[in-house]
Amino acid sequence: MNSIELTQALIKCPSVTPEDAGALPLLAQYLEQAGFTCHMLPFEDVNNLYATIGNGEGPHIMYAGHTDVVPTGPAEKWTHGPFNPVIEDGILYGRGASDMKSSVAAFAASAVEHIKQHSTPNGTLSLLITGDEEGAAINGTIKVLQWMEQQNIKPDVCLVGEPSNAKQVGEEIRIGRRGSITGFLSVSGKQGHVAYPERADNPMPRLLELLNRLNGWHIDDGSDFFPNTNMEISSINVDNTADNVIPGDGRAVFNIRFNDNWSCETLKAKIIETLDEARMPYEIDFRFGADSFLTEPGEWTSLVASVVKEETGIDPHLGTGGGTSDARFIHKYCPVVEFGVLNQTIHQINENVAVSDLELLTKIYGKIIARYFEAA
Repeated sequence: MNSIELTQALIKCPSVTPEDAGALPLLAQYLEQAGFTCHMLPFEDVNNLYATIGNGEGPHIMYAGHTDVVPTGPAEKWTHGPFNPVIEDGILYGRGASDMKSSVAAFAASAVEHIKQHSTPNGTLSLLITGDEEGAAINGTIKVLQWMEQQNIKPDVCLVGEPSNAKQVGEEIRIGRRGSITGFLSVSGKQGHVAYPERADNPMPRLLELLNRLNGWHIDDGSDFFPNTNMEISSINVDNTADNVIPGDGRAVFNIRFNDNWSCETLKAKIIETLDEARMPYEIDFRFGADSFLTEPGEWTSLVASVVKEETGIDPHLGTGGGTSDARFIHKYCPVVEFGVLNQTIHQINENVAVSDLELLTKIYGKIIARYFEAA
């Protein structure tokens, strides 16, 4: 199978996270036929795959990706069905077409072609594919990396296939990601009738004042590779179904995406300091998503950027946009960059990828592999 056929085969597997639905065994069989050694690594309810080929010595390039996908939404709203990979007018439709079964297929196909052309590499070529990126991300990449460490396997560089481009393949290579922290803020009062406010204690004015303090906080001005840190209020809730009742408590949820000026701990401390300035009682809990990370521009970023420019004619931007990805785990082990297809339709009804973009990505991945082993 070429990368297009392999993408279609993977899309046919309804691998809504954390279900595997046969996607990883299919990929493993494809790679084993080319000589890869495949390790199926289940952790709890998640299946993972680590595939490797080479002499185990010398340079080691690893690709990381995922075959799990988000839920489809109403299946009847899909033109061709979420797991029915149809090509129409040069566009391949299906859940995972852009995020990110096409990328997984592109790298697998380019790796197999490289082996056909150059035989077993003088070094190591590997793939870490998880079924737990769109879910909790606790039994996927992070567990496989720990297993690899126990086996004394350490990649020198990593390419993550997340869809990194907005309008045209080649626009952006991601060399980092912002961190994420979620705050759960609550204020207590006393429930009562709106006609008798003296008998109640409405918590909402206090909750709004606290939120205004956070919302009006100019957090920072960004850094060399990151934009400004931003906070967004995602919900305010009192569980009140009657318009003549003063609520007894109010709750709000907010999320902050932050740059490398902060860590989860330092940002948590600053949030508490800002709220304490209001001098009113509140309660707050936090959920840490991830700290920011950055792969400093160097040989690996330059290699990937040069190949992208050669194949697309575009001088790619080295960016840090988007949400979180499994690269946040990998950067602790080796330099990591992210490059894939367009992200315009990810997680949407009728998710799709242009066949020409998939073919271009396969060519880029193949040249990255060849250039890496040449340079080494």
